[in-house]
Amino acid sequence: MTNERTVPLLPCASIDDIETFYGVLGFHTTYKQRKPNACVGVQREDLHLQFFEIPGFDPEQSYGSCLVITADIEGLHRAFAAGMRAAYGKVLVSGTPRMTRPRARKNADGLGGFSVIDPGGNWIRVFRDAAAPMPAATPAGRLAKALANAVVQADSRGSVGQAVRILDSALARPRADDDPVEQVEVLVYRAELAMVLHDPQTAAEMLTRARSVTLTEDESARAASAYGNAAELAAALR
Repeated sequence: MTNERTVPLLPCASIDDIETFYGVLGFHTTYKQRKPNACVGVQREDLHLQFFEIPGFDPEQSYGSCLVITADIEGLHRAFAAGMRAAYGKVLVSGTPRMTRPRARKNADGLGGFSVIDPGGNWIRVFRDAAAPMPAATPAGRLAKALANAVVQADSRGSVGQAVRILDSALARPRADDDPVEQVEVLVYRAELAMVLHDPQTAAEMLTRARSVTLTEDESARAASAYGNAAELAAALR
């Protein structure tokens, strides 16, 4: 047999909240019922998800998760981000729901990915198709290695506290040969994690430090993505 299809069935506290949130991301409702069991199905192009409601369910305790494999993680992230900006005025980076940014994952053979944490606490983990062209390798200095380890902890495992400890340790021991672009990337990611932890003061401090790093013209071009993320975070702090 060929052409089989698997559709994840994930828990939530409210199918109405799920339907609204995924509508923001560009999904449409394919099925919804209240009785005998509350459930809803949503679809965006070839991406199908279904959810079932559990009274009193705590999203913070959810283990719900699924993988989405695509050749264009950046395009999908841009579409989701645009939907969030239109609905909420910003990209949600803290609380539940929220969305991480596309980053290479050390624990996934370097494949890029990002995660959507929906109102049910489910992690929709988007990964680049291994058959798709890979972006150029990035420098791998001391700070880049710390960043890669932190991404595994926070973006993959949800262990934000451990990721913070990794980055704070790296930032506390600066070296003369540290790549300034990697320094910017670490500071901006540390700001993002501070927002996940509802610590806007630290987030603002890290963004200020990132803006104060002196870069050459070439380094500024390399840091463009990090500065784009910084601008999003700064907007969310207002």
